[in-house]
Amino acid sequence: MRILITGGAGFIGSNLALHLRRTSPEAIIVCMDNLHRRGSELNVPRLQEAGVRFHRGDVSDGNSFPSGPFDFIVECSAEPSVLAGKNDSPDYVFQTNLVGAYQCLEKARSWDSKFLFLSTSRVYPIARLEAHPWHEEESRFVWEDHSTSDISSQGVTEQMALTGARSLYGFTKLAAEQLIEEYRAAYAMKAAVNRCSVIAGPWQFGKVDQGVAALWVLAHHFGYPLSYIGYGGRGKQLRDVLHVDDLCDLICEQINDFDRWDGWLGNVSGGLSNSVSLCELTALCRKITGNKIPISSVIANRPNDVRILVADCSRLFERTTWRPKRDLYCIIEDINNWVHRHADALKHLSPVRT
Repeated sequence: MRILITGGAGFIGSNLALHLRRTSPEAIIVCMDNLHRRGSELNVPRLQEAGVRFHRGDVSDGNSFPSGPFDFIVECSAEPSVLAGKNDSPDYVFQTNLVGAYQCLEKARSWDSKFLFLSTSRVYPIARLEAHPWHEEESRFVWEDHSTSDISSQGVTEQMALTGARSLYGFTKLAAEQLIEEYRAAYAMKAAVNRCSVIAGPWQFGKVDQGVAALWVLAHHFGYPLSYIGYGGRGKQLRDVLHVDDLCDLICEQINDFDRWDGWLGNVSGGLSNSVSLCELTALCRKITGNKIPISSVIANRPNDVRILVADCSRLFERTTWRPKRDLYCIIEDINNWVHRHADALKHLSPVRT
């Protein structure tokens, strides 16, 4: 089996490649990446040492792909920031996320590859998420159960109407989802879509607009200041978090039985049981790292932010026995152990300020 992972030197792509190398040692795995994201270059030696082939290329350029054919394309490449294009040109986010998805689909069509796409829970419209009734608890905001089928206390479901703005990042991923459906209809392509929430774990080079769990651990380790931004500046915004190894377990299941997953589109997340607010994350980081850092408050909301984003995975759980195995403590502990082992390399990548 030949597998191409685009965005393969990124956080999810590199972890997936190494996971597949361990679980499917007979597979030929090629990781393609443009190394745009700071820190991704540190993953290339890890991949090569494990016997994973690395190819430097850009998904937006159909001529820069490695020679095929491949049995599978796992599309992990993305500009993942919800702030992308807000204060500068949106060109990179569109070229990478939408044109890149098109180029990957064209390769899949020409190679007759099966296609697995990693999308995002940020496809759900901001105004609809913000309008759902919520209440405030001691350390977090919580959605209430209400007379709707698209959001409950357990999270947002795939039934939510998708009319409305969601950020340029979210739009490009949603447009790519719809493009995949067109390719399935036009070319009988076998494809599936995972709408992922916050994914976290070792080898994520977190920054202020993406990779919050890693950012929080890195800041606590190196003593850099953080800020609670928006919603009163108290850090009660809520997200669910999934360990990257749990995601890799699911993807391996999907690859190994892809005919059953063909046409799948749904939430993949840690869910309410693995949800955490920023102030709760701070307390967990203090406990695990033993360090306390200054955290300031910014009252004004940040563009494209949402108070709560937790995904309901009921549809996924009806299809598979897969469940997240690693809780929040495990996630933060794994990141912390990774930071300790690679502190010399990581200190040059950590933000001076957030």
